[in-house]
Amino acid sequence: MRLFRTLRSTLLAAALLLVPAASFAGVFISVNIAPPALPVYTQPVCPGDGYLWTPGYWAWGPDGYYWVPGVWVRPPQVGFLWTPGYWGWSGGVYLFHPGYWGPHIGFYGGVNYGFGYGGVGYEGGYWHNGVFAYNRTVNNVNVTNVTNVYNKTVIVNNVNNHVSYNGGNGGVQARPSAAEMAAEREQHVNPTPEQQNHFNAARADRSQLASVNGGRPQMAAARTPGEYHAAVMRNGGAARQAMQPGNRAPMQQRTGGQGFGGGRQQGEGYHPQPHGGAQMRSGGGGQPHGGGGPAQPQQRGGGERRH
Repeated sequence: MRLFRTLRSTLLAAALLLVPAASFAGVFISVNIAPPALPVYTQPVCPGDGYLWTPGYWAWGPDGYYWVPGVWVRPPQVGFLWTPGYWGWSGGVYLFHPGYWGPHIGFYGGVNYGFGYGGVGYEGGYWHNGVFAYNRTVNNVNVTNVTNVYNKTVIVNNVNNHVSYNGGNGGVQARPSAAEMAAEREQHVNPTPEQQNHFNAARADRSQLASVNGGRPQMAAARTPGEYHAAVMRNGGAARQAMQPGNRAPMQQRTGGQGFGGGRQQGEGYHPQPHGGAQMRSGGGGQPHGGGGPAQPQQRGGGERRH
């Protein structure tokens, strides 16, 4: 059995070498390695009206898990919302279910990504007459850049639970609702080219590897993908090549079954341990769509929110 798992892991790593860089938002398998806990970070201030928050997450590459920073991005069209990707345990492996744009929020594993993504639906805002209204309770917005805002209290169970995957040993024990399954059958749009470039830049930045940062990425979030790319290039990172079409970062084959040092919550060395699964649902009705219904926009001051 151990030989089979090692062989399967090696074949998967080899297959990743053949996958084009732009397709790294797809489904990937990490054999017997749970993703690290979600890091705690501050959400950067929203750049302006029409931007939506896309939370950071752990992605998988030939060198192991790496962190894709959370960023504000513009949706591909008015009225669309972002359903985050998530890791799920199935058939003895961890599968990544990629995020997508659509008119409603689908299932994202019950993972509490914070900032309105409390495990089900999205409480960070909603579209109304072609304009996005922001809930300042969970978003870092400032009326200098954003004027269509409101305040709505959001209750999230197990707010201190930073488990980053669904199912399996210690994972979030959540299942999709009928409404979430219906949302998954709707029209979807893949990540935008800007998001694809962001994925590629994070994959090329070795400081984002869990094996390097111990599960605590130095740059967990940025205001926009462009600002993250600029910061990495100023620091001499490898994202410069990733921003060029067709280029890929140097990669190595890596077999499964290895941990990473210093992961959050897991103690010394990143080794998945049972946390006691928890089903996390946000308050305010928990509907799988933005904002939980119209609210009267208010002009408020800015402020930081922490996951």
